[in-house]
Amino acid sequence: MEEQLIRLIYTIVPKDRVLTDLAELYSYSFDASFGEYLPEIVVQPKNKEEVADLVKLANEFKIPVYPRGAATSLSGGSLAVEGGMILDMSQFEKKLVIDRENLLAISSPSVITGDIQQKAEEVGLFYPPDPSSSHVSTIGGNLLENSSGPKGLKYGTTKEYVIGLEVVTPTGEIIRTGGRTVKNVTGYDLTRLIVGSEGTLGIVTEAILRLIPKPIARKTLLASFVRIADSGHAITKILSNGILPCAMELMDNACIRAVENYSPAGLPIEAEAIVIIEVDGHPAAIDAEIKKCEDICLLQGATNVKVAKTDAERDEIWKARKMVSPAITQMGPTKISEDATVPRSQIPAMIEKLYQIRKKYQLNLVVFGHAGDGNLHPNIITDKRNIEEMKRVEDAVSEIFEAAIELGGTLSGEHGIGILKSPYMELELGSDGLLMMKKIKDAWDPNSILNPGKIFPQPGKLKVELI
Repeated sequence: MEEQLIRLIYTIVPKDRVLTDLAELYSYSFDASFGEYLPEIVVQPKNKEEVADLVKLANEFKIPVYPRGAATSLSGGSLAVEGGMILDMSQFEKKLVIDRENLLAISSPSVITGDIQQKAEEVGLFYPPDPSSSHVSTIGGNLLENSSGPKGLKYGTTKEYVIGLEVVTPTGEIIRTGGRTVKNVTGYDLTRLIVGSEGTLGIVTEAILRLIPKPIARKTLLASFVRIADSGHAITKILSNGILPCAMELMDNACIRAVENYSPAGLPIEAEAIVIIEVDGHPAAIDAEIKKCEDICLLQGATNVKVAKTDAERDEIWKARKMVSPAITQMGPTKISEDATVPRSQIPAMIEKLYQIRKKYQLNLVVFGHAGDGNLHPNIITDKRNIEEMKRVEDAVSEIFEAAIELGGTLSGEHGIGILKSPYMELELGSDGLLMMKKIKDAWDPNSILNPGKIFPQPGKLKVELI
């Protein structure tokens, strides 16, 4: 970094919130995905004016800016792939207001997503998006990645709950999109454009979130299957029989065993798959719905169905699901996490494709995810020091993406594109569709300073590179 630039940064942000020491920079060189990229400077803004002034300065000096929250991205969303400046938004002044009368939450980007859910529930309201990282991830990152979690099946994804934003544009202006009204059709829907843009079109400094009344009651069951294909058919049968659970989660045998080794939960280790189904709503309705789910699972080959009788039993079932990701990290030093998504009717076919890929490349591939909305999470456990195996992993990941698209699906349901999936964007969108997105990016960010190197394919890269 030029000394002149650093001196100018000090006029915007105090020295104690500007990090230049090499050891400090290394702590910002990675996120929850794969890869390490060293930034040249880290700045911790605390208000929108500081963010805007820093972005304007970056445009003047033509240096890249990478907004970063809690760094839970699984696609490299916050990695400083071209060096430059990281804006650590986790230190932004925290603000959270629950407007019970208007069913809204007004939040700064640095608030933990789980805290919004908790505060809403304290007054009888509900914020449905529930990514597995919600206890640590910040809402700003969740919005920019459009990360939703298991409740997307019934309640929709994060973008359905964002009705207004305050944003610093890539050229440093502070704008507002949407507002506090549920209905708003004034002009272009810039709110929807920014949500899921992965920090390439703006930096969120405030969000207005729609809340809904908290469901009165809920019931949860866990069904075990000796064949994973049967679990997929059970999921599609339930959905086609007029039942819309709030969540339907799948875990294969490798996940079951990993959880039992890591934090025993009494899961059936002999089962090839388990499905967790939760319904919510009026008590009378959910009793009938959970019974129908139980019957369908048994008809589709479930060997055992357990309906939680108490909140404690329900919590134990969901604890087992939440433990999957940390449990499988114990299986090897490197975890490659994907989230290929297909139409619900194609869930059994996608599961079969994943197991064919596992056998073809002789890899430790495990499958879990939000099966009710087609959002599967194939994870490959490997060792990045094994170059030969990593080449097989690269080919396997490519086939996973291709299989999802062939089945009418998409590259990502909630992890985002980042750097890991960008080579495949044209495969899904076509050259003209990708070009239209690039035109929007160029118009908003003429100097290409905001989160460059993400979403769009880089020249010469035809597939994911992990080594």
